Amino acid sequence: MTLPRFAPLAFAQGLFANRFLHRAAHKALFAATMGLCLTWSAVHAWRAPQGAGPRPVASVEWPRQWDGVPVRPLALGDVEQRFAERFPGTMARLTDGSRTLVLRRVDTPTRMLHPAADCYRAQGFGVADERLVQDAQARRWHCFTARRAGASPLSVCERIEDATGQAFTDASAWYWSALAGRSTGPWRAVTVAGPLT
Repeated sequence: MTLPRFAPLAFAQGLFANRFLHRAAHKALFAATMGLCLTWSAVHAWRAPQGAGPRPVASVEWPRQWDGVPVRPLALGDVEQRFAERFPGTMARLTDGSRTLVLRRVDTPTRMLHPAADCYRAQGFGVADERLVQDAQARRWHCFTARRAGASPLSVCERIEDATGQAFTDASAWYWSALAGRSTGPWRAVTVAGPLT
């Protein structure tokens, strides 16, 4: 039995339609998933208290030493203070005389815990030489060099620690792990900035 001559054309059209439908379904599923992720993030951001005034920093006991060196508190700047008013936790700036530490206690998973590199870029710094570093205490850090015209270059390192000692060098990895319940809070985010040596 022989097929009519138009059968290959009909077969090819069927494959095209099938491939087109698969791509359309894939794109629709991808768009729905991304919409769900964005909605989930937005809901969590909106649930954070807005305009409740500054959070009491006294409720957290900040360290008096960092890596064996005494540290003293620094006042938050105007921009930092406005950010702290909406942040789901507390934050503090400390110094050991040469380095500045920004400590944030985070009470709930939030997208407001940005990578330090993003914050430095927003302040006009160029960010280069991003790398993972292990210090003398076997702690892993995400480090980079920040440069801005008219300022000395800075070495900046950051990490996030949870209540069980689990550590993250990436804010996004921390967020999804905390949101999924694989990391428990409260969390402490540490950013250390000092002169480039």
